[in-house]
Amino acid sequence: AVLKRRLLAAGSDGNPSKMPPIENDTGRNELKSRIQGLIDSNQVMVFSKSYCPYCVKVKDLFKELNVKCNVVELDLIEDGPNYQDLLLEMTGQKTVPNVFINKTHIGGCDKTMQAHKDGVLQQLLESGDNEAYEYDLIVIGGGSGGLACSKEAAMLGKKVMVLDYVVPTPKGTTWGLGGTCVNVGCIPKKLMHQTALLGTAMQDARKFGWEFNETVKHNWETMTTAVNNYIGSLNWGYRVALRDKNVNYVNSYAEFIEPHKIKATNKRKKETFHTAAKFVIATGERPRYLGIPGDKEYCITSDDLFSLPYCPGKTLVIGASYVALECGGFLAGIGLDVTVMVRSILLRGFDQDMANRAGEHMEEHGVKFIRKFVPVKVEELEAGTPGRLKVTAKSTETDEIIEGEYNTVLIAVGRDACTDKIGLDKAGVKVNPKNGKIPVNDEEQTNVPHIYAVGDILEGKWELTPVAIQAGKLLARRLYGGSTVKCDYINVPTTVFTPLEYGSCGLSEERAIELYGQDNIDVYHSLFWPLEFTVPGRDNNRCYSKIICNKLDSERVIGFHYLGPNAGEVTQGFGAAIKCGVTKEQLSTTIGIHPTCAEVKQCSVTSEVFF
Repeated sequence: AVLKRRLLAAGSDGNPSKMPPIENDTGRNELKSRIQGLIDSNQVMVFSKSYCPYCVKVKDLFKELNVKCNVVELDLIEDGPNYQDLLLEMTGQKTVPNVFINKTHIGGCDKTMQAHKDGVLQQLLESGDNEAYEYDLIVIGGGSGGLACSKEAAMLGKKVMVLDYVVPTPKGTTWGLGGTCVNVGCIPKKLMHQTALLGTAMQDARKFGWEFNETVKHNWETMTTAVNNYIGSLNWGYRVALRDKNVNYVNSYAEFIEPHKIKATNKRKKETFHTAAKFVIATGERPRYLGIPGDKEYCITSDDLFSLPYCPGKTLVIGASYVALECGGFLAGIGLDVTVMVRSILLRGFDQDMANRAGEHMEEHGVKFIRKFVPVKVEELEAGTPGRLKVTAKSTETDEIIEGEYNTVLIAVGRDACTDKIGLDKAGVKVNPKNGKIPVNDEEQTNVPHIYAVGDILEGKWELTPVAIQAGKLLARRLYGGSTVKCDYINVPTTVFTPLEYGSCGLSEERAIELYGQDNIDVYHSLFWPLEFTVPGRDNNRCYSKIICNKLDSERVIGFHYLGPNAGEVTQGFGAAIKCGVTKEQLSTTIGIHPTCAEVKQCSVTSEVFF
């Protein structure tokens, strides 16, 4: 909003007539009082000239920041020269623009831009805000990142609200506080992966001398009840933790209606309104559907699978994401007939050598793969729990059409950011229109200074629970604790819990070649046979490890990859080493723990160089 004061009595040429200088103290004091009143009553006050490019630059900055900017154009008001003389007297600045924020004199264009770059501008903009708002911080989203940020901010003495609301899936599935990881992600996935590993362990047990005659079978209902009882205890624990830290948790759907104001709608459609000095968006992602006939009517996603009240039976998994392979893997591990339909490659974004090895192991253990096909239609043949579905699919390379019958179709083709229905446009927050992701700077700050974002919705950042937790905690400490520590998104270790687990940290081989060139990297690798597998006589030389080293930097390790049991436990330790800049020589001289799979990773650095 720009305040322009034009002279009522203008000359015949349309230009304002100039007022003579003020010659008496009364007039000077009155005008000075008027100027001071403008400074005191406006959060941002800019004394400008309409034709000045530096003034335009400053006004554009505040417009981009979505901050209300009150402007007096000195060339368009009758006593503009007198204003400028008094501003010189008050500030020692003769030029325009002359910028004030919350009664503090900033200066001209250069100083304003520098203050913005240094973060001082934001602090000044927020310095007078807190008393005007209901909360110091409102966090939208009660997942891992949102909860971590809210609790940390409350511990630092701030008044905090968390809003979390789960929109039911097309099948009607919903869940409690804690976000995807706790309810329909990492936790139930790992527990069901463990269920499958126990099945394999029982097969191995006979070779180790365990004798049991009774038929061993798996009960889906027993597993899901136990898993969801544990998740329920976590949900309750999160609510208690928020209460203990005086965080106001509200089970309502939040959307911005103004830059500092949200509307919260609960399940009974009751609306309340809340304001805050700062906001953190932590809304996460939800599974993407296919956009074909029958997908939402008859298919499920990972949001439904972990609390499915009946055994899914013969299952088609559509997709090649880590969610697809993990779910397909543990379903096959408990004895179900599983097929995975793949459009192109496995585990896009991961090292393709490792991804293909993980897929080959799944095939060797009974998971069927349909490659280079995409579904075009899903039809119900018979209702039931489970029922029978017919899937029609088309080749991505030819005109070939195939059909198949399944009890359950699980869609796992990716996830979409939950940002399109929370009023970000009303707050002025920029969003990538292609994927709904929010661009932020290295401090998780959006283009709107008082609005931040953490977790899976960030553009170009890891979609991992520990990353969101770390980012949320550090953000709160920077905002309210005087910290300057930022979240490090480089060399983040992760694990895909396929039947043969895949852990990685750093660059894939493809990415390393792209960045450094084939001639400037060495890849050291090793097949191995875990001791635990030898007595049962299974998976001989199916486990694999490799490190990727930068020859231009003392053979520093820039990529770590491990396919084998307990991949998460192994990778975590190597992740710390890579963070510290470990080299091939340092790994070679480190004595391994025997007999373990992790020691094989030490030995792999002395294996032949793989070209």
